[in-house]
Amino acid sequence: MRKYLLGFAAGIVVVLLVGFSYVRFGFVNSCADMPVNSMESMMAMPALDASVARRAPEVPNPVSPTDDNLVAGMKIYQANCATCHGDVHRPEAMLADALYPRAPQFVDDAPDMPENQNFYIIQHGVRLSGMPAWGQTLNAQQMWQVTTFLSHMDKLPPQVSDAWKTAAGGPAGSSSPAATPTMDMHGMNMGGKKMNMQ
Repeated sequence: MRKYLLGFAAGIVVVLLVGFSYVRFGFVNSCADMPVNSMESMMAMPALDASVARRAPEVPNPVSPTDDNLVAGMKIYQANCATCHGDVHRPEAMLADALYPRAPQFVDDAPDMPENQNFYIIQHGVRLSGMPAWGQTLNAQQMWQVTTFLSHMDKLPPQVSDAWKTAAGGPAGSSSPAATPTMDMHGMNMGGKKMNMQ
């Protein structure tokens, strides 16, 4: 029995060392424009859901879904989130396929997590993805307004829906896509180093 347990423990150590070596010595492809593999698709979202559910404080949303709060949340979303998560004119966001893992597209698939969990993700971000920790640039009121907007974006009052269409680059009442914006990469600041893109 002792030999069996020692062999089992040695096997676990070997598997862990092989896994560590595979990652540490560059065998994992670091490109963001490659297809997401099925194993990662199957494991990543459930792992993220479980992590957020374990850590997000059970607090109620203090921001009521009034038109003013929804419009405020929409403006923050449009300015900071739409490029990755889509907007009313561009349901497939400009950077959707440039991220790994792919950013969820909220216009076609509205977030269904509890609001405290959405707030937690907005506040703290998601490591090893393109999702930043907005708690470093937005205050709690603003993050709750975005959370409230996300919870109601598939059932917005007409006034808020029209305001979103206008903010997204089209006239109120318009359903045709506006021209897709382009990112100015010239002189972009990346990690403290200014990069000149010619």
